[in-house]
Amino acid sequence: MNFFSKADKKMIVVTHSGGFHPDDVFALATLCLFLKKDFTIIRTRDEAVIAKADVVVDVGMEYDPLRKRFDHHQKQGAGTRSNGIPYASFGLVWKEYGAEVCGSEEVALMIDKKLVQPTDADDNGVPIMKPVLEDVAPYTIADAIFSFVPSWDETKATMDERFQEAVDLALGVLKREIEKARSKHKGISRVEKAYEEASDKRIIVLDEKYSWRETLRKYAEPLYVITPDKENNTWHIGAVSEKFTFKNRKNFPAAWAGKRDAE
Repeated sequence: MNFFSKADKKMIVVTHSGGFHPDDVFALATLCLFLKKDFTIIRTRDEAVIAKADVVVDVGMEYDPLRKRFDHHQKQGAGTRSNGIPYASFGLVWKEYGAEVCGSEEVALMIDKKLVQPTDADDNGVPIMKPVLEDVAPYTIADAIFSFVPSWDETKATMDERFQEAVDLALGVLKREIEKARSKHKGISRVEKAYEEASDKRIIVLDEKYSWRETLRKYAEPLYVITPDKENNTWHIGAVSEKFTFKNRKNFPAAWAGKRDAE
């Protein structure tokens, strides 16, 4: 998609000039999926240009979805979720168009929890992770986006070129996350059915390699999950772990460590 085409009749989307952030980058990626056509992006803070735009994102000091204005920098902000995370531009655009982009409210909510809310929290300075080590931090999707912002000594790089590269990356990530969420949502009912039909609910056998961890953690009994590897005509077994940890509800026997196949 040629984001910076100068064609006269294309829709005009305005976002702010200068440095960019994950929230405006992902908001533009969402618009790419929603609009499904080429459009012109103008990066500016010129109020006259902003006033004439078809869509305005992360600039303009106005939130009005009917007028397609999606900023959150005004004094009163643009609303806060019940969990305390304020909306940034990604969240505002996603709230308006996410369900249509994903094809369902359920899938849009999965993306909102996994990608949109963490991005909005980061942009608004709301911590959602506790550091474990003083000098080591997780590398996040926000870090990946910020890596495209030109450094002080990059004389040849223009901010708009790097912005386009960042949007390309965000668009690829968003497409894949939507596909993964759709697949996960489709498999949830099948995992639940396997649990309900299991004669021994400590061991759940699935007929496909569904995404099962989050679903089965809701139940107290499951310890192990068996899934087919149809490519290699074999089976895999995994232990149910606690959320966000490698701590299993029940470990495999230590004597199994390092062994495979018939052994």
